[in-house]
Amino acid sequence: MDLTALQQHGDGLGAAALGDYRGATTAARFTDPQAELTALRGSCGVYDLGYRAKISLTGEDRVRWLNGMVTNNIRDLAPGHGVYSFLLNPQGRILADLYAYNRGDSIVVDTDRRQLDKLLATFDHYIIMDDVVVTNLSDELSYLGIAGPRSRQVLRAAGIQIPETTPLQIFDATCTCACECTKCTAVRGEDPQHESYELWLSPSDVRKTWDALVAHGATPVGYEALELQRILSGIPLYGVDIRERDLPQETEQARALNFNKGCYVGQEIVERIRSRGAVHRKFTAFVAEGQANIAPGNKISVGEKEVGEITSVAYFPDAGKNGAGKTIALGYIRREIGTPGREVILGPSNSGEAKTGDVEMSKVEASGVTAKVAAPPLANTVFAPEPALEHHQV
Repeated sequence: MDLTALQQHGDGLGAAALGDYRGATTAARFTDPQAELTALRGSCGVYDLGYRAKISLTGEDRVRWLNGMVTNNIRDLAPGHGVYSFLLNPQGRILADLYAYNRGDSIVVDTDRRQLDKLLATFDHYIIMDDVVVTNLSDELSYLGIAGPRSRQVLRAAGIQIPETTPLQIFDATCTCACECTKCTAVRGEDPQHESYELWLSPSDVRKTWDALVAHGATPVGYEALELQRILSGIPLYGVDIRERDLPQETEQARALNFNKGCYVGQEIVERIRSRGAVHRKFTAFVAEGQANIAPGNKISVGEKEVGEITSVAYFPDAGKNGAGKTIALGYIRREIGTPGREVILGPSNSGEAKTGDVEMSKVEASGVTAKVAAPPLANTVFAPEPALEHHQV
């Protein structure tokens, strides 16, 4: 497993519990994931993005070629901006997801490290007579993330000036102190409601940048809290919620699709689905009271009929006025049934013996958990509105 630059430069993750996340060894948690989630939502959290990978595309044909490969519009992408997209096989199934950024003289493709080899192999397969040069930048750069309503304030205090930007805008930033010791590329996060930034740095700068952000008020955050935030936001993760068997419209990620861009691999299937109206399944969220016995792979049932499956689950102990918390699940359900507020049963498949590990489940457990379909994002459903937290003055 790849080690992140923070670990390679002086054990920057400190006493954090480590784990494998999206193809890299990084921090699972520093303290309590729920407290780290609170920092992401109400103050400022900083986290390692060593699980991300970058690919540079250069050459005269790079725009035309990538536009013919992915589901979003690369042809009309303005310099300094990015889009989220899918890479499909000819049958319209999702091979990978990615972000593409127009850097003027190149396009930078951003994805998970665990998708990197597949992406590189697919690109190599489809570049025939095209003037396109593919360069793997993953080991030349290091990546940090910072999120929360105080992100710009903390960045400014640490000496990194962030201008007013729009989601998925990419720009060069430098340290504002006299030495100008840190230079980086910065990207505004995609969600306009939850401010976040990525910093693309030289590996030699990542440790001092991390330390400066923490010193000026950012809370170190591990991937367990990032997963809680992702599930609250209802964002599917490739390899977990999005599989190679899934179709683009099933994922409900309209942000990845453009129907006016021209031909690309798998377009015929995507267009056929649009012209016929809909797919049979959709990706959505489910809310159960308390700490419910729900796991990825559980089936969704209405009456005696299985109508979907669960792909991600998280428990939020402090949610709700009664203190019992809520369990949030993400998954796929038949479209005609998946209306918000609809009650469903989440649990093991009705066929076969239901077990958890090596222990047989009780009849009560095997009968499943009652939950309600909910439209993401879910932060306002799960948590009462709260003011921004002021842990530090900067």
